Amino acid sequence: MCTSAASGRSSGRRWITLATSPRCGEPDTGRWTARAEMTGMDRSAWWRPRGIAVRVAGLSLLVTGVAVAVIAVGVLGVAQTTFTRLMAQAGQSAATAHDMFDHSVVAVFTVAGLIAAVVSGLLASLLAIRLARPLKEIAGAARRVARGEYQVRVQRAGPDEMTSLADSFNQMAESLQQQEHMRREFIVNAAHELNTPLTNLQGYLEALRDGVIAPSSEQFQSLHEEVNRLVRLSQSLHSLALDTGPASESALQAVDLVPAVRAALELVRPAFDGKAIRVDLQLPDRLPARAEPDRLAQVLANLLQNASRYTPDGGVVTVAAEAGRSDVLVSVSNTGDGIPQQDLPHIFERFYRVEKSRDRARGGAGIGLAIVKQLVEATGGRVGAESQAGVTRFWFSLPA
Repeated sequence: MCTSAASGRSSGRRWITLATSPRCGEPDTGRWTARAEMTGMDRSAWWRPRGIAVRVAGLSLLVTGVAVAVIAVGVLGVAQTTFTRLMAQAGQSAATAHDMFDHSVVAVFTVAGLIAAVVSGLLASLLAIRLARPLKEIAGAARRVARGEYQVRVQRAGPDEMTSLADSFNQMAESLQQQEHMRREFIVNAAHELNTPLTNLQGYLEALRDGVIAPSSEQFQSLHEEVNRLVRLSQSLHSLALDTGPASESALQAVDLVPAVRAALELVRPAFDGKAIRVDLQLPDRLPARAEPDRLAQVLANLLQNASRYTPDGGVVTVAAEAGRSDVLVSVSNTGDGIPQQDLPHIFERFYRVEKSRDRARGGAGIGLAIVKQLVEATGGRVGAESQAGVTRFWFSLPA
């Protein structure tokens, strides 16, 4: 026998060694097999090319070698017979003709093969480098983005696949940059909104402690209002952060929007009466829809509170609802200062305000409409806003 086999176990791994006897004239590969299997290595990993340039160049050289070999076989099989016949006609012996042919073919194919290998290797290397350069650039840019440099962009270069990859990377980086900007703005605005009532509370409490102002029901009412403002802001932030995603079909219930609208209106009625705002209801007798009752109540409350905040004294708020083919539409309109057209696309963004100083004076934190959008879309609906000629209209839809 020229081969022997041995098996065993070491550190929980099973290994098998196939050793070849030196007397057979073959190399002993058993040691490498055992060592590779015991260490978990791939036997081909040590020579496997890593870069795309090496792989493309190697593939081109392989194709060139195969082409040269095919041509050589064809020449040796066909041209040799023709060459021998011609040499015989010229008076040369068959042995001499064979020798001359073999030497000529070897010389020609050796030179041609070397030239083809060099040329194909150079062309393949240039092609591979051209392909690898944008990939390396994207890889470097990805590492920078991972470190937080979201402003990084890559240039569009190379074939269509590379430019498409560059476009996708730039879109991803742009989205991450916008998310980071929104995160920073969210933190700054949240800190400001929390700081305002806290500062007022601190001022009142210090004045009461130092005897600057005397305790009275009016002072306690002011303190109570500031605390309520903090509570509302905290609840709004919690609702905004608690993004539970789309509601499941089982969570949606059949509800009648008409009593839901009337119940939400009664909660905001004191604010409307305090500003002598007239409320015009345009509701059918019954309007069935599918929604989560708690989310629906919060959506209606936010829209009505928004209307009471931005409707001037003596203004009009119109609440309308109607059924469509596959959904129902609810709208809340109010008279007063309209919203500039350039601000409408951003009106449902978190902490967005048309006029920041005036909105803060009215008690708005720029969160209510963002919550409306989040809750409505979670139930499969849509939201929108329109403003023109001193009338602003907010609407949302729900599945019927």
